Amino acid sequence: MDPSINFSILWPVAVYVVLVVIVVGGMLGISYFLGERHKGASTDIPYESGIQPTGSARIRVTAQFYLMAIFFVIFDLEAAFIFTWAVGIRANGWLGYIEILIFIVVLMAALAYLWRQGALDWQPERRQGRRDQTK
Repeated sequence: MDPSINFSILWPVAVYVVLVVIVVGGMLGISYFLGERHKGASTDIPYESGIQPTGSARIRVTAQFYLMAIFFVIFDLEAAFIFTWAVGIRANGWLGYIEILIFIVVLMAALAYLWRQGALDWQPERRQGRRDQTK
C-alpha cells in the first residue's frame, strides 16, 4: 500500500457503514421475531378491492401486454425529456428548439416504424389476412 494515504479521514465512513449494517440487521431481526404469522385458510387467496376471486390468479399473459408496457415506458420517458426542455426553453434558444425538433422527429419515426411492423396491433391474425389480400 501507498504510505502517503491517510486512513484517519476514512474512519467516519467506516463508522457509518457499521451503523447502517446494525440498523438494517436490527430492523430485519425485530420484524422477524415480532411480526405476525397467519396460518388461516384464506391467507393464500388473492384479495383485490373487496372482490372475491372467481378463478386462478395465475393466468398466462401474452407478450403484447409486455410490449405495450415497454412502449409506454419508453414514450413516457421521452415526454419527461420534452417537459424538462420546455422548462428551460428560454435558456436553450433556437439551437435547443432545433434539437428538440430533431428529437421529436426521431420519436415519430420510431412510432411509425412500430406501427408499420405491427407491434401496436393486438390482432396479428387480421394483420396477416390484410397482407394476403394485398398480394
